[in-house]
Amino acid sequence: MDEDAREQALLTALTTEHFVLQTSRSATITESVGRATVFLSLLSAALIGLGFVSSSGHLTKPYLGAILPTLVITGLLTFGRLVQNMVENSLDLKRIQRIRAYYHRQFAGEHDFFADAVASGGDVRVIAAAVGNRPVRWQLLLTTAAMVGAVNALLIGLGAALVTGLAGGALALAIALGVAVALIAFAAQLLHIKRASLWLSS
Repeated sequence: MDEDAREQALLTALTTEHFVLQTSRSATITESVGRATVFLSLLSAALIGLGFVSSSGHLTKPYLGAILPTLVITGLLTFGRLVQNMVENSLDLKRIQRIRAYYHRQFAGEHDFFADAVASGGDVRVIAAAVGNRPVRWQLLLTTAAMVGAVNALLIGLGAALVTGLAGGALALAIALGVAVALIAFAAQLLHIKRASLWLSS
C-alpha cells in the first residue's frame, strides 16, 4: 500500500471512529437521563404512596420500612452507573479531541480549525473547558450523578433519623443524627465522583 492510499485509509478510519465516539457520547447522555428519570419517578411514586398510607397510622411505619431501603439501594445503583457514564463520556470526548488534533495537524494548514484540540494536549480539564465546562471544583456538583447523590443522602439521613426515633431517641437527637448522616453520605458520594474525575486526568 503506497503512502497516499495509507493516508486515505487512516482518514476514513478516523472519520468512522469520530462518528462512533460521538454516537457513544450521545448514548451515555441518553442513558444518564433515562436512569435519573426512572429513579426520580420511583421516588415520586413512593411519596404519593406515603400520602395514601399516612391517614392510617399503623401502615406508615411498615410502608417506610419497605420503601426507604428500596429507594436507597436503587439510588446508590443509579448513582454508581451515572458516575460510570460520566467517565465513559469524558473518555470519548478525550479520544475525539485526539482525532481533531490529527485533523488540525494534517489538513488545517494556516487555518485555526480544530486548534483547541491541539492546545488541550489531552488534558481533560482543558478539553472540558473547550465544550463549556469550566474546570472548577464545584463543577462536580452540577453533574447528574451529584444530583442523584444528594437525593440518596437525604434518603439515608431520613432513614437514620427514623431509626433513631423508633429506638426511643429524642426528636432533637434524631434530627441532628439524620442531618449528620446525610452530610456524610453526600460527602462520600462527592468523593467518589472526584476520584473518578482524577482517574481521568491521570
